[in-house]
Amino acid sequence: MAGLKELRTRIESIKSTLKITSAMKMVAASKFRRAQLTLEKSELFQHMLIKQIKNVLCDIKNEEIEKGVSFILPQTLVQPRNPKTYVLFVLSSDRGLCGSYNSQIAKEARRRIEELKDQGKNVFVYCYGKKGSVALKRMGISEIQETYPNVIKKHLTYEEALSFLHDVWVKKEKNHADVCEIVYSDFLSGLTRTLVSKQVFPYDIELSDEDTQVNRVGDAFYGYLPDKLELLKKLSNIYMRTAMFEILINSQASEHAARMTSMDNANRNAKDMISSLTFKYNTLRQSAITTELTEIVAGAEAM
Repeated sequence: MAGLKELRTRIESIKSTLKITSAMKMVAASKFRRAQLTLEKSELFQHMLIKQIKNVLCDIKNEEIEKGVSFILPQTLVQPRNPKTYVLFVLSSDRGLCGSYNSQIAKEARRRIEELKDQGKNVFVYCYGKKGSVALKRMGISEIQETYPNVIKKHLTYEEALSFLHDVWVKKEKNHADVCEIVYSDFLSGLTRTLVSKQVFPYDIELSDEDTQVNRVGDAFYGYLPDKLELLKKLSNIYMRTAMFEILINSQASEHAARMTSMDNANRNAKDMISSLTFKYNTLRQSAITTELTEIVAGAEAM
């Protein structure tokens, strides 16, 4: 059993660790809140942009049916008929201490890689974040081409999103890929995240039955200036940039939320350990005092 001195040392050591984890939790909470606010602001714009793209797509589809013609859509919206080559971009963290955040992303990436390989597809993997790359290599994934630091330095900027989008396009052209996907953690709430493998080239915007009349209000309908195809091209370019920004801010918010939760768990565990060791210390100290008093009384009676 540890002595009083060893218990005091352990208690002080855990208290020092508690100060560090508490500070890390506060920093993560501050960054998380900032990322969450940015995400909330960007989601509305993204939703309205998708609605406008669907408006134009619906009008184009209706005109194709009515006139029996076929329009050439922007390349970013045309789905390949039989894609053979895929490029996967895996977004993880450069640092640990965020629970199972990185390992879950690596598992989702491995699942998607194996799924594509089973379908006979060629897969090229690029990791952005050292932890994800390390986890995938540990899992035996050999398709990793390059590993880069995390895209986001501190708080995501629009320029960082554009730079990453350019990098995605360069990798797509380099590998002659038909489809590009990004594996990341999609933020839902402070405690809930979902792992996603999202197709980003070409973007997959599906029209449902509910979207067939989005370009009409009663007997009125939308007119376009410039023409539909030119407008669709401009909207799709804007959508590519904003969608990439939204993916990255989701990834950042998820990482900060995971680190905040992990540090909160560490704080609780440290407090429980301090309480347990303090109880043990007091028990030993009381036992030692009782023993000393017994020895004093016994000595006095012997005299």
